[in-house]
Amino acid sequence: MTATDPALTALAQSWCALSLLHGRIEAHIERALQAKHDLSVREYSLLDVLSRQHDGDGGHLQMKQVADAVVLSQSATTRLVTRLEDRGLLERYLCPTDRRGIYTNVTEAGLKLLEEARPTNDAALREALDEAAKNPELAPLVRVVETLKTPVPA
Repeated sequence: MTATDPALTALAQSWCALSLLHGRIEAHIERALQAKHDLSVREYSLLDVLSRQHDGDGGHLQMKQVADAVVLSQSATTRLVTRLEDRGLLERYLCPTDRRGIYTNVTEAGLKLLEEARPTNDAALREALDEAAKNPELAPLVRVVETLKTPVPA
């Protein structure tokens, strides 16, 4: 295969289309969340991921798992957790079975903000997908996103 191989060129074009779709969706959601809830997409995602934790076996995520779930480095995730903790939306505590482990939970204020922001996030996502569907290059990707039924494993 060479760099000018038609298969590689098509693959690169497809990747560019996927990247474009992602960027447009993220930017649209970002503007909506910032305007109405003073939240970034990453902050919303972090609150959402952490709100799904439970007290059962394996129910709390380690920082690496959280970082993977929100698609950030561990250091960026730690900084994000600190910002939200400073706003009173998250709290950290020591793991009761392993004193070296630190867990993070969403506070009541964080859960309230997440509940208020979820409809904004969902509506902005729908708007961004509807707008992207008008673009012939992006429409097939929108259809794929709309037909996914389960989360993609990390």
